[in-house]
Amino acid sequence: MKTILIGLLATLFLSTVTYTEAQQTKRTFRIGYLTVSSLSAEASRIEAFRRGLKDLGYIEGQTFVFEQRSAAGMYERLPELADELIRNNVDFILSGGSSATRVAQKVTSTVAIIMATTTDDPVTAGFVASLARPGGNITGLSLISTELSGKRLELLKEVLPRALRAAVLLNPDNPGHASRLKEMEAAARVIGMTLQSLAVRSSHDFESAFRTAVKGRADVLNVMGDALFNTHRRGMVDLAIKNRLPAMYDRDDFVEAGGLMSYGADVDDLYRRAAFYVDKVIKGVKPADLPVEQPTKFEFIVNLKAAKQIGLTIPPNVLARADRVIR
Repeated sequence: MKTILIGLLATLFLSTVTYTEAQQTKRTFRIGYLTVSSLSAEASRIEAFRRGLKDLGYIEGQTFVFEQRSAAGMYERLPELADELIRNNVDFILSGGSSATRVAQKVTSTVAIIMATTTDDPVTAGFVASLARPGGNITGLSLISTELSGKRLELLKEVLPRALRAAVLLNPDNPGHASRLKEMEAAARVIGMTLQSLAVRSSHDFESAFRTAVKGRADVLNVMGDALFNTHRRGMVDLAIKNRLPAMYDRDDFVEAGGLMSYGADVDDLYRRAAFYVDKVIKGVKPADLPVEQPTKFEFIVNLKAAKQIGLTIPPNVLARADRVIR
């Protein structure tokens, strides 16, 4: 009799667990996406995140809804957009970049914030206590952009060994650009180059910045990663070609839009990985206990069509190192 009773209790327990899991599965989670860039500029990244969730068994419209908010390059709009997501009772905020993470951090200490990318060091920026143990409601993935800034300049020098002056396109409103400029200055001293900083705060500043670069006899151009630049990448690429400036970018979509070169992490892959963080939190793991990941896959991409347009020959040793060549 006792054995039968225990068996009945066990069956009841398992049925309860199964029922509870079923109820959790039926819940629709609300994910809010916050970015400074335009949604069109982030289209492939957003699709990669959706694909990551789908691969994990989530169905949009059934097990999750995805609310997207873009500041379209206007940093000052981020706070109102973050507030709007919180008022809509999102379960997660997926942040596309350091500025979005910083604003989201100010509006909530309870909603899980998953960094799809962050160009700043997450620890130095105050997003997490450490990469291994974030300790709060923020976790996700880091681009390690500061460390890569010097490497991009070095690649430009390898393409044009005689280059002495590099123009650097930056946005003073981007909090991460100061540290990246310092990294670039250190690299410039080692390879014997001088830097010319070109400040761009809006799309109206692009043409004057390029005129200044030409007037300053810049040999090459290094474009820092920025939401404003991402949004207007086609215009920037055209200006670089028009002014015959060999330019290095941080994202592959600049090269796909006609730019010369890019070096950086596979951002689509980072967005896909962000879906795993959402899944872990849904299954009960706290963001505080989920280590921040750093990219392991980097791509150096060269566009030979762009090189031909500006009359540049890419040295064979540099071309051999490219992960992808657009011909």
